[in-house]
Amino acid sequence: MSSQPAAAQPVAQLTVRAVILSVVLAVILAAANAYLGLFAGLTIATAIPAAVVSMAVLRLLGGGTILENNIVQTGASAGSSIAAGVIFTIPALVMLGAWQDFKYSWVLAIAGLGGLLGVLFSVPLRRSMIIEEPLAFPEGKAAAEVLRAGENPGPGVKILAVAGAIGAVVKLAAESGMRLIPDNATWSGFFGKFLGYMGTNLSPALLGVGYIIGLNVSIVVVSGSILSYNIAIPLYHAFFMNHDPALAAQLAGASAADAAALIRSAQVRYLGVGAMLIGGVWTLFSLRKSLVSGIRSGIAAARKGAGGAVVAETERDLPMKWMLIALVAFTLPLLALYQAIVGMWTVSVPMTIIMIVAGFLFVSVSGYLAGLVGSSNNPVSGITIATILFASVVLMLLLGHDSKIGPVAAIMIGAVVCCAAAVGGDNLQDLKAGYLVGATPWKQQLMLMIGAFSCALVMAPVLNLLSAAYGIGPKTPDHPNSLEAPQAMLMKSVAEGLFGGHLPWDMIGIGALIGAAIIALDEWLKRRGSHFRVPVLGAAIGIYLPIELMVPIFLGGLVSWFVERAHGVHPHDEAERDRVHRPGTLFSAGLITGEALTGILIAIPIVVSQRADVLALPENLHFGKYVGLVVLAIVGWLLFRSAAKKSA
Repeated sequence: MSSQPAAAQPVAQLTVRAVILSVVLAVILAAANAYLGLFAGLTIATAIPAAVVSMAVLRLLGGGTILENNIVQTGASAGSSIAAGVIFTIPALVMLGAWQDFKYSWVLAIAGLGGLLGVLFSVPLRRSMIIEEPLAFPEGKAAAEVLRAGENPGPGVKILAVAGAIGAVVKLAAESGMRLIPDNATWSGFFGKFLGYMGTNLSPALLGVGYIIGLNVSIVVVSGSILSYNIAIPLYHAFFMNHDPALAAQLAGASAADAAALIRSAQVRYLGVGAMLIGGVWTLFSLRKSLVSGIRSGIAAARKGAGGAVVAETERDLPMKWMLIALVAFTLPLLALYQAIVGMWTVSVPMTIIMIVAGFLFVSVSGYLAGLVGSSNNPVSGITIATILFASVVLMLLLGHDSKIGPVAAIMIGAVVCCAAAVGGDNLQDLKAGYLVGATPWKQQLMLMIGAFSCALVMAPVLNLLSAAYGIGPKTPDHPNSLEAPQAMLMKSVAEGLFGGHLPWDMIGIGALIGAAIIALDEWLKRRGSHFRVPVLGAAIGIYLPIELMVPIFLGGLVSWFVERAHGVHPHDEAERDRVHRPGTLFSAGLITGEALTGILIAIPIVVSQRADVLALPENLHFGKYVGLVVLAIVGWLLFRSAAKKSA
């Protein structure tokens, strides 16, 4: 681990230009991640591309210090965390029928105050997780290395720009744009009683996601989808259709592709729900000792500072007194929001207490997991499900099992906790980078608050624009390009099912058993010292999401492995791996950002004209799935070529 440099003299950090640039980048990256999360159920950390852009922009403005650039990437990284907290939960309120659209003031309150609480809750954890028992925080370490090597950010900006243009062009050519190529390439058919289905999305952004998360996690998520589509769905179709007459009637005369989609939607995706539930519980149980230790040492450090002990500039957190005042100030509006929902103080007060307790607990879990596996792999959705489950049980005691407002109230609690957990894990990742480059913690914490609230300001307009243009929720004949918001749909299913809804509990139970088996396998691999691991929440996401989304993620992970082979990276050399992957990570971030922002821009003419095909070219210019596969292969080759250059 790198040692922390001493701060010999004051260096510019929280400057006006750094704050403005950070906010601009945060808002752009939040919009891009919102689109990606609604589309694929995943978001990616944005600190590294933000750091590269910051270095280039500040150089044009006369040059910036390493700590100024660190402040910019700190605030800008809030874009991914606020987007994750919002799109994993808030669309469920529209799906439940509680909202007709995304209410600006409510989204701002949930996302903004949840994000601010996430920063506050993570402050006491900094010392224990970063200094006393230092965790890896891979993206934080990588961001610090990028900042240190920032003498010449030009090549990095060029990589981002080229990849962004590629992602934008491919998205413009896809079904929601000019319709030159389809969004998916799929194959399906009946083989006797069995149903066969395979496919891949043609999105460059998903290739980029796979590259960033790496081959191990990519294998795990695609294996979950293979279990779902190539084992569970064929078996259900062959042997269990007689037990489900309503579904059998729907499947009468359906094509193989439609049959697979119906079986997955009605039954098989709940295997992923069960695996996610057991995975969330296991995560809490397995981290119990580390969390208690971390919280105790953080509180002890805060008391030491409050007692008048001299604290170095590089060790100064936000003052505890002001944190407590802010905690009360941020909590009271949420109490009023909950009271507006349920109309009973005997319910809204317990809701607020659950939110505070679960928020602090799950920010701790999120921070620990971000330290272990990184922010991009942080299973915030599993944390949120655990929150909604616990909140639902308490609310059922207060409101009754068949309460209509119960699922809405549970989602409201989960949404705040989700935003807090996402931002809290991200804050610790940024503080790791700051620790390595000699930054002042309280300045980073303040900047992340500013960045998080700035992102919250634009979430509702972005969601309303995407909903009007594409639709948010399951695909329908009226909305064939709908952004499925898989995580939010999962939250809706869990909350609704617990309050008198009808969930396939047998499938959830089987999924929980599958999750337990995956946990046992992962523990066995851990005891053997294997570098290949099987995170249960990654597998659960794969089971739950469509296989078309997982295949390009796997292909992106495969590209990252080929890049390591091309550079001759030793499997256990983490530092060398991070260095080698830096160009590929920037290229991947460019693909994701370019495609996502283009998707948002395409939505504007669709909404204005009220025509989904407003940009479509004549049908004789529409090409089939094989052309789309060639395009995806070319993008994959360009990604490999950019990352495998020896001079990189």
